[in-house]
Amino acid sequence: MNREYHRWYSPRLHRDMELLIFGDRGAKVLMLPTRDGRFWEYEERGIVASLRDKVEAGYLQLYCLEGIAQESLYDRGKHPADRIRRHAAYEDYILNEVLPLMAARNPFGATIVQGCSLGAFQAASLFFRHPHLFDKLAAFSGRYDLSLRVESFDDLFEGHYDEEIFYRTPSHFLPGLADDGVLQHMRGREIVLTIGREDPFLDNNLALSRLLAAKGIGHQLHVWDGRAHRASAWRKMAALYV
Repeated sequence: MNREYHRWYSPRLHRDMELLIFGDRGAKVLMLPTRDGRFWEYEERGIVASLRDKVEAGYLQLYCLEGIAQESLYDRGKHPADRIRRHAAYEDYILNEVLPLMAARNPFGATIVQGCSLGAFQAASLFFRHPHLFDKLAAFSGRYDLSLRVESFDDLFEGHYDEEIFYRTPSHFLPGLADDGVLQHMRGREIVLTIGREDPFLDNNLALSRLLAAKGIGHQLHVWDGRAHRASAWRKMAALYV
């Protein structure tokens, strides 16, 4: 399986960023990391291996990104407004540096955005705001409202709320979305959500599913038995749904 390492200085993040590419053709998969995830996370956790057959057959090409959550959404030393602004800069890096790289390396085929846990939130936030850029969303074990307090998961913004948080939170901006063009793009895309029946974010996933159904947006919600917020489940999900 073709494996490439890339690193460059991002003018949007003012730091070096790294990523791994697996495969050389097929549908491009933008893989967003978990809270502590590095660019090698999906390789280390066996998720890349679970997709090996599809990559080697030329069906998929994987782009595994570096994460910066510890200096954005999870940096408790920053004010919440600064955290979400740093996260917005990470999105700008993806949209204006990573996606153009993907298009230049592989101009053919669909583009899939995928993530696990925090990566699922990031994938969904990008997909629902820019559906014209993606053909499919595959989001595993996501929390689509980071202000929710569930079990050991706190409100990441500590009660602060502003337009940046609203604009990037699917559970918040989707209810009022009325742009027919954007909605039509979503209705023409494939959307797959997964969650465990005993996972802390089950209710949030069910609520998102109801919201999408109310907007006429077709999607799949797969509820797995037990607690599925773990790499062993994500490996199986990736093989089935990516």
